[in-house]
Amino acid sequence: MADAEVLEELSRRNEEAQAGGGEARIAKRHAKGLLTARERMDQLFDAGSFVEIDKLRVHRCTDFGMDESHTPGDGVVTGYGTVEGRTVFAFAQDFTVLGGSLSHTVAEKICKINEMALKAGAPVIGLNDSGGARIQEGVESLGGYADIFCANTLASGVIPQISGVLGPCAGGATYSPALTDFILMVDKTSYMFITGPEVIKSVTREEVTQEDLGGGATHNSRSGVAHFLAPDDAGCIAMIRKLLSYLPLNNMEDPPVVDTGDALERLTPELNSVVPDNPNQPYDMNEIINATVDQGSFFEVHQHFARNAIVGFSRIGGKSVGIVANQPNHLAGCIDVAASNKIARFIRFCDCFNIPIVTFEDTPGYLPGTAQEWGGIIRHGAKIVYAYAEATVPKITIITRKAYGGAYCVMGSKHIRTDVNLAYPGAEIAVMGADGAVNIIFRNEIKAADDPESTRKDIVADYRKRFANPFRAAELGYIDGVISPAETRVRIAQALAMLANKRDSNPQKKHGNIPL
Repeated sequence: MADAEVLEELSRRNEEAQAGGGEARIAKRHAKGLLTARERMDQLFDAGSFVEIDKLRVHRCTDFGMDESHTPGDGVVTGYGTVEGRTVFAFAQDFTVLGGSLSHTVAEKICKINEMALKAGAPVIGLNDSGGARIQEGVESLGGYADIFCANTLASGVIPQISGVLGPCAGGATYSPALTDFILMVDKTSYMFITGPEVIKSVTREEVTQEDLGGGATHNSRSGVAHFLAPDDAGCIAMIRKLLSYLPLNNMEDPPVVDTGDALERLTPELNSVVPDNPNQPYDMNEIINATVDQGSFFEVHQHFARNAIVGFSRIGGKSVGIVANQPNHLAGCIDVAASNKIARFIRFCDCFNIPIVTFEDTPGYLPGTAQEWGGIIRHGAKIVYAYAEATVPKITIITRKAYGGAYCVMGSKHIRTDVNLAYPGAEIAVMGADGAVNIIFRNEIKAADDPESTRKDIVADYRKRFANPFRAAELGYIDGVISPAETRVRIAQALAMLANKRDSNPQKKHGNIPL
């Protein structure tokens, strides 16, 4: 074949691959407000940086007439490029080609990208939009899913893995995103579930819509499966790019440093009036977080799930930090099953990827009730202890108000290897609140008094003055200092600078056994 003919053949094949499932199917997606796989890749990567891999690969199935149906690329676009100048690998399932169904070839393409990313030490982004396993291939497609699951597991903790669910993701396909670090979904156009509404109806007689069962809002607010909710494809991809900006490329590197222009020595006098004098009055912990970190840098994770806890990424002095906090505005900041899982998982991610953890604590303890006890709050609550104690990254805790009982212990206390522990002057560090403690300790005195209620109030006031404060903990060295709220940013910045070269380790072992 002459050179000109070869180049013409190459051009024809490339054009065929670029066309995906054809103009009609592409137009149908556009009519629904959805982007094609290649359009999504174009938005994800820096302009002109994407390099496609396996563009001309086709499936090998010959059954059920599949030998007459070959599209170059076979249902997934894979490759690498740069995001803000840093190397990133990605795949995007192409719904216009056989519904984006997973063939063994598609699985091989995805696994190849994972393997290349591991060797290069770069993140993997998966843009999921598939009708599921390619039925014509039978067990080969199922084996392909398992190969992907194995690749996800081996890459966990080595390189960041982020999943965007931009369409259907059902059955076994859901386990690949579930094995990655973060899942982003699109409101009203993406869904995830193991069994669909029709199967559920036939087996359990429950009637549920696809959106209520596994839509983006459901998995962001009820199940906690997803971490972010976007309004559309473009918004989802913009969120992925923003998330990457806080993360290192791999577990051997530090996160990128960004010049935010916010001075480290900036005081926060506005925080002097945020925490109410009344210990039972709620306030928004976001006010403290946003005043403390570099202005406008807080990027909340799991915003709609377990709202009694707050987790997210931010910057202090341009450097990435992970924020963990109780939220007094919701359930008084109590820790429940959902919050335990939310906090523990986020801490472990930060520890995997060298991101310091800053904790803002204000909680009266674990949420009481039979639902919590029967739901395993003991087991789930222990995950927070495990995560904090295991983490070797710099850890700083600020007690803004309440640190009661077991919650004092688990929310990054000095006893579980937190490096710097500070408290506001109005902090209450005790086994329980003053009212509860007095009712137990002084039960007989109050009962015998001429005016029990007045006596109880006097004793509560005295107890709060003597014991419900941070000074006893400071005397024992359980906290490193009592600070003015106005010093919050400065003291955290100083601690982070001091801990910049921290080295810590865990006992030699294959791995621990976290109470899952």
